[in-house]
Amino acid sequence: MPGTARSLRATCPPRRLPMPRAHLELLAPARDAAIGIEAINHGADAVYIGGPAFGARDKAGNPLAEIEKLCRHAHRFGARIFITLNTILRDDELEAARRMAWDVWRAGADALIVQDMGLLQLDLPPIQLHASTQTDIRTPEKARFLQDVGFAQMVLARELDLRQISAIRAQVQAATLEFFVHGALCVAYSGQCFISHAHTGRSANRGSCSQECRLPYTVTDSQGRIVAHDKHVLSVKDNNQSANLHALVDAGIRSFKIEGRYKDMATVKNVTAHYRQLLDQLLEARPELAASSDGRCRYTFTPDPDRGYNRGATDYFVNGRRALEQGDIGAFDTPKHAGIAVGHVVQLGPEHFDVDARSGDTVLNNGDALTWWDLQGELQGVPVNVAQKLGGRGWRIFPNAPMEALKTLHGLRKGAEISRNRDMAWERLLEKKSAERLIAVDLHLSATAQGFALDITDERGHHAQVAVAHPHERAKDAEKARQTVLEKLSALGGTLFEARHVQIGFAEPWFLPASVANALRREAAAALEAARAAAFQPLPPAAPVQPPVPYPEDTLSYLANVYNSQAAAFYARHGVKLVGAAYESHEELGEVSLMITKHCVRWSLSLCPKQAKGVVGVQGTVRAEPMTLQHGPDKLTLRFDCKPCEMHVVGAIRKNVLRDTAREVRQAPAEAPLKFYRLRPELPLPVHPKAPA
Repeated sequence: MPGTARSLRATCPPRRLPMPRAHLELLAPARDAAIGIEAINHGADAVYIGGPAFGARDKAGNPLAEIEKLCRHAHRFGARIFITLNTILRDDELEAARRMAWDVWRAGADALIVQDMGLLQLDLPPIQLHASTQTDIRTPEKARFLQDVGFAQMVLARELDLRQISAIRAQVQAATLEFFVHGALCVAYSGQCFISHAHTGRSANRGSCSQECRLPYTVTDSQGRIVAHDKHVLSVKDNNQSANLHALVDAGIRSFKIEGRYKDMATVKNVTAHYRQLLDQLLEARPELAASSDGRCRYTFTPDPDRGYNRGATDYFVNGRRALEQGDIGAFDTPKHAGIAVGHVVQLGPEHFDVDARSGDTVLNNGDALTWWDLQGELQGVPVNVAQKLGGRGWRIFPNAPMEALKTLHGLRKGAEISRNRDMAWERLLEKKSAERLIAVDLHLSATAQGFALDITDERGHHAQVAVAHPHERAKDAEKARQTVLEKLSALGGTLFEARHVQIGFAEPWFLPASVANALRREAAAALEAARAAAFQPLPPAAPVQPPVPYPEDTLSYLANVYNSQAAAFYARHGVKLVGAAYESHEELGEVSLMITKHCVRWSLSLCPKQAKGVVGVQGTVRAEPMTLQHGPDKLTLRFDCKPCEMHVVGAIRKNVLRDTAREVRQAPAEAPLKFYRLRPELPLPVHPKAPA
């Protein structure tokens, strides 16, 4: 029928090979599908999200229908969705986990993020496996083993420096190396923290960390002297690798991971956009690299991670001990978000206080939250009920609390520095549509014997062509007709695409009605999206090396987090002769290392022997003797292993946790704790690694 576009052909490039290492991936978190969709819209190449169960954030699960919706949206841009199946599992949970793996694969998920090696013993779908941060990858040997047993991607320990990352890359060529670049830091090596379970029964390895590391502790030395009182000495600042992306690429990192599956929509939008811009700048400067998904983003805001929840920024150990030596790791005063400084108090009234803003451009809003430090060094704060502009830089604040209480109980005083940790104008901005992600395409209009054809090609080379039967008529005003056609073909609003180049390849100045041009454009965009969908390929699962490669050690303790018989069988198949049960099995009832960390309280308090080196009168008098942490009735011992520069937090499981667990076991016998696996009966029971003396 004349004037109606019809699809002539939609062509696809050959099947895409696995993502080469020259591609970079920005990996963003999502609490739910809506946040995941916005992470994609704001530039993520991949999103990790919890499935219906068994994720290491037990309050961030998602139904299959939501997973499917997110996968469909991501795949339109060539982006990927990774499902967190990264808790340790009991024997009675393995079958449900196996079924969930199949369910999320059928829903379109591209990879599973895994901690429990028992899953590798099961009949899993043909889905790519990624090693979770909980697998504690710190050495080339461990990383190489995980590659050789079938992991296609692995996130390295956050404590590694550039030299250590490079050493792992030298041994791991077939798997993608992933690294956390932003967000909250676990003070312990991931997977090596049991303090939450010991004190509350909530296991970090089971997705329910109680964050004992963020509590205030009193620190005493070996002689009982208080060296820090009610300080958050296990709380560290938040990770920010914005300045180190080039160096991380050079070291071998190809996937840049943002922490935060509990984070809100605004935070994910903001931080994802921030790193998208940084990576785009890097890609422009380094043409040998490319993004791993399609499209460019435009934002209605200027990304700024400092405006979201944070505890201050550190690049941790990426540059060796520099951050440690500069005192740039600990968040000892508060584990909360202090905010950005906005001014200071100049006057206190009966129902208000006045603030002199730092800048004349500063705007305070109703609903903001303001903070200050009281005279005892504690962070205080109050929501703003009404903010009134005064002359110059002045603002009058009517707080959502009695002024008398703020003065007498919370230390609000004249001269106090005021910060803002909730900016309502910023939050309202990010509540709206704040990004647009579009894929650049080239369009070429040509004449055919029966009418006209429109070719459309995207930035990856996917191509489609549509044609329309229409009489060839000369235009009365050739230039005007040409401009009209160019305008109509470029109007790709409402699609994934934006026009980069539009060409008209007529030998004669033919007239094409606007309605026909519009129909061609619509059909071409739909045909190209269909071609892209047909070309989209699942990530290929990595095949394990055969025969099975040996694990780097032949004995494993509770630190290996083996919680089911299939995990024990996995390690036995790979040469381990003795496997200890996970801490959650309660085989370890005495004092053991409940946390192993690169963060050192002794260093942070300027009591490390290395700090005394060369200091006259001090060198030789400072020793790395144990210290004690106390919070309420709980006492923990700090022991220091100076050779690898590690700290062990030593303690025992609370009796009430054992009682509560025993009660649960009586009620559900199938969930009885796992016992040790003596894989070689002639061998003695293992001596589990305690903290250094």
